[in-house]
Parts: sequence; structure tokens; C-alpha cells
Amino acid sequence: MVTFDTNILIYAADQREPRKQAIACDVLGAAGDSVLLWQVACEFVAAARRLARHGLTTEEAWDQLGHHLRSFALVLPSTNVLERARILHAEQQWSFWDAMIVAACLEAGVTRLYSEDQPGHAPPKGLEVVNPFA
Repeated sequence: MVTFDTNILIYAADQREPRKQAIACDVLGAAGDSVLLWQVACEFVAAARRLARHGLTTEEAWDQLGHHLRSFALVLPSTNVLERARILHAEQQWSFWDAMIVAACLEAGVTRLYSEDQPGHAPPKGLEVVNPFA
């Protein structure tokens, strides 16, 4: 199963970097057995406000999220995600948000996470992190 970090959704919406936008759109379009993490859905709408000055309105961001929700099953976090994230964050020194995303991937049975930035840590066993822009 596959999922995407918020940066993939942002690049798909960001017209300022046509190369990255094309790659992000290709990754999203080619994803077969994919899910959308609740955390990523929330973060996308919040992060999309940075694109407002470049033409992406709040309504368009919500419309794009709606498209993603029609394309991918939404995975809601359980309390187990918080415990897994705590271990990654507090004991293994992951950033908080990276720990939350990785913990949600593990909880959902995701085997591949597309992300531009999961720096400094090897992913846990069973999870492959792929930077499609590298």
C-alpha cells in the first residue's frame, strides 16, 4: 500500500515549479493501492495557504482535497499512532510531524511513503520512503 506526504500534494498544486508539479501529479496519478492519511489531508489545507499569494485560493485547496479524497481512501489515526509517534519522536529523535506520518503509515499497513523530506533517519522495517524528485 502507498501513501504520500503533504509535500507531494503541495507540489501537485504549486504551479511555480512545473517540473516538481509534473512529477507529483504523475506519482499521484500512478498510485494504485493508495491511501490518504488524515494528518496529510489536514496539513495540506493548512499548508496550501502559502500558495494563496500565487493564485491558489482556499476554495481551490478544499476542492483539490476533495479530489484526493475521492481518489484515495482516507485513513483515520488511532490512539496507537500516538504511541508509535511518541517512540519515534521521544526515543529515536524524529521530528514530531515526521514521527506522526511514519507512525500512521505503520498503523495503516503502508509499505511505501512518497516524500521529499524524511531526513536523518532510516525508515522503520517494512516502510520504504521514496523521494520522487531525487
